[in-house]
Amino acid sequence: MGLTSKKVLLIAVLIAVALFVLTIWLWPRLSRGNWRAVVGRIGLLLATQLSLFASVGLMANNSFGFYASWADLFGQEQEPGVVTNYETGPNGTKLKMLGTEHLSIQGGSKPKVAGRIEKVLVRGEQSKITSPAFVYLPPQYFQHKYAGKKFPATVVLTGYPGTAQALYKKLHFPQTQHGLLKQKKMQPTILVMMRPTVAPPRDTECVDIPNGPQTETFFTKDLRADISQHYRIGTEAKNWGIIGDSTGGYCALKMTMRHPEAFSTGAALSGNYKAPIDATTGDLFGGNPQLERENNLLWRQKNMAAPPVNLLVTTSKQGEENYQKTLQFIQQTKSPSRISSIILDSGGHNFNTWRREIPAALEWIGQHLKP
Repeated sequence: MGLTSKKVLLIAVLIAVALFVLTIWLWPRLSRGNWRAVVGRIGLLLATQLSLFASVGLMANNSFGFYASWADLFGQEQEPGVVTNYETGPNGTKLKMLGTEHLSIQGGSKPKVAGRIEKVLVRGEQSKITSPAFVYLPPQYFQHKYAGKKFPATVVLTGYPGTAQALYKKLHFPQTQHGLLKQKKMQPTILVMMRPTVAPPRDTECVDIPNGPQTETFFTKDLRADISQHYRIGTEAKNWGIIGDSTGGYCALKMTMRHPEAFSTGAALSGNYKAPIDATTGDLFGGNPQLERENNLLWRQKNMAAPPVNLLVTTSKQGEENYQKTLQFIQQTKSPSRISSIILDSGGHNFNTWRREIPAALEWIGQHLKP
């Protein structure tokens, strides 16, 4: 049974309840002062608490999508390291299709009505990184009226550690876009949904790490090139946007600001403005202080030329730690960059808050991208 299985969660809850009942039942018998009774009390208390922690942890993981599998949880995920053979043709390699999924809406089994999610394996020619992606093709992509027409695309990133599946199962990016399309509030857009952790378990913060994973190159060059070859998407920056939450938000802003030739539009839901350095990241900059400064977005605004891009930031006055930094980021934005914001009165760093922001964010992105 998988980590996110409801059966696993149910078993954990039942074990916790059973241990709680057992503790109450046995406690009078273990009230003696001998060493066996003391060990018994300690054992029951520890077992009950561990089972409760496991139940709460599983519920939190199912809600927020931190880890997708047991291997992912214990840092043993191997999928990005799988060697994949590609068939070549006159227009490049053939993207490896791993499967398809239907959208969980009415008519979801019909691509012309609901669109389709395709799981693919993206191969980084320059970065040498291979990572899965979930590509949402809107219903117009399959309709005769749009045959041969190119579409704009938006890269959608999770936080760290995050799972790409959470982007459509929990945050409902495709479902939200489908609703906006029906309301004629945005143009049909291809969504490329991924986690920024393309070299797990390390949190690379979308940095080209000296002598390490070249994550920034993967997203700004390889991903766009590979996806554009195999779907009807333009190759210019005006055709591409990027959005993410938390760490993914920092990545979205940073890569838009550092690579305006790749992305014309970037949106950060509760994003940070510089990369943390901790046990999950390791040394991201190889001891190079200038590289570290250049990846600090607030420093970058003060000390480097502003790029001609569209930026969106979100925060809340109560519940988000990035509120003051977000106001500073807005105030420091100089032309030709353009800045917009979504500021809620209250909302924590969680899926519920981001679901409130996603409709307006997608509509905003749609206003700035060109097919």
